[in-house]
Amino acid sequence: MADSRPIGVFDSGLGGLTVAKALRSILPNESIVYFGDTARVPYGNKSSNLIKEYSLEIADFLMKHDAKMIVVACNTASALALEELQRHCTLPVIGVINPGAREAIKATKNDHIGIIGTVATISSKAYEKELQKYNTDIKMSSQACPLLVPLAEEGWLEEEVTNSIVKHYVSPLNDDAIDTLILGCTHYPLLKNVIASQVNDNTTLIDSASAVARVVKESLLETDQLNDSDEKGTLTCFVTDIP
Repeated sequence: MADSRPIGVFDSGLGGLTVAKALRSILPNESIVYFGDTARVPYGNKSSNLIKEYSLEIADFLMKHDAKMIVVACNTASALALEELQRHCTLPVIGVINPGAREAIKATKNDHIGIIGTVATISSKAYEKELQKYNTDIKMSSQACPLLVPLAEEGWLEEEVTNSIVKHYVSPLNDDAIDTLILGCTHYPLLKNVIASQVNDNTTLIDSASAVARVVKESLLETDQLNDSDEKGTLTCFVTDIP
C-alpha cells in the first residue's frame, strides 16, 4: 500500500528540522509537512497550559493538511502536551522523549545519565520518569539550559560565548561523572560539536532524532501506512514568523 499522505512534524522553532532530516534519511519516500512556531520560540520558559494550547493549535493545522501521523519534534511539548495531543488527535502522535530515553539506557555503561533541556522539560522530570521505567536504579543528573535555544536559533553555533555558556551548563554534569548525556531539546544537535568539546572524554551524546525516526517507521509498518512508492517524498515547511 502506498499511503502518500504526509507525516506532520512540529517544533517551537527550527530545531525540529533535525528530526525531519532523520526521517527523510530513513524514510526517503515519505513526504513531510513541517511547522516551526518561530513567532513563539522558545517554549521552554512558557507555562504548561500555554504549551498545550500552542501544541493543539499546531496539531489541528497539521491534521487539516491531511497528516497521517504527527511527530512532536519538541522535547518541551513532548514533556507537557503529548498525552493531551494523543487524546485530541484522531491519528498517531509520537513524541521524542521515550525514544531518547531508550537510547540512553542502551548506551550507558556506569548507569549514570545526564540530561540537558529547557527549563520546562527539566522541571517536568519527563526524562527521569521514562528512564526509570527501564532501570529503577539508574542515576540521573539534569541541567536546565535556557540560553541554548536562542543561541541555536541565532546561528551562534561555535562562537566563544557559546562555548563559555555550554561549559557553564555541563560542568556540574562532568563533576557528577555521567557517561551518557541526553540532548533533551531538538535544537541541541545544532550545538553538538560545542557540547562534545565540553563534556568529559568518552561521554556518549544521545540525539533522539534517529531513534524517533526508527519508531515512526515501526509505527507506519504496524498500521500499514508506509508509503512504498518509488517517488521521493517532499518537504513542505511552514513558520509563524520569519526565522
